[in-house]
Amino acid sequence: MAYWLVKSEPDAFSWDEQVANGVEPWTGVRNHQAKKNLAAMKVGDRAFFYHSNVQRAIVGVVEVVREGYPDLTAEKGQWVCVDVKAVGPMPHPVTLADIKQTPELQELALVRQSRLSVCPVSDEHWQILCCMGGWQEPA
Repeated sequence: MAYWLVKSEPDAFSWDEQVANGVEPWTGVRNHQAKKNLAAMKVGDRAFFYHSNVQRAIVGVVEVVREGYPDLTAEKGQWVCVDVKAVGPMPHPVTLADIKQTPELQELALVRQSRLSVCPVSDEHWQILCCMGGWQEPA
């Protein structure tokens, strides 16, 4: 299993909407590196759901339930999306400020490439962030 972080502006698509919708296509990505990251996602991978702009925090965890396929919201180009479903909320949202203050997370793509909307998370970083947010895998 691989780990990721996906960003959404909460006024465009929020964690609450993800939960309410169940399975949701992760569409609208128009950055080539983020597209490559989406295409690399496999069924069963987990991703942190990050609210950008307003809250700037990891607020939940989603699971990839369908691998990359054409993003029908794209007017042109070969963009992809994946389907994700909510696994659960982060018990204690992990803010960007907290992440930036943690020395072990300085190589996290969220810190190094702040504008990238879909980015990989190493196993080590996943464990640190889960600990910070009080996340435990559901039984």
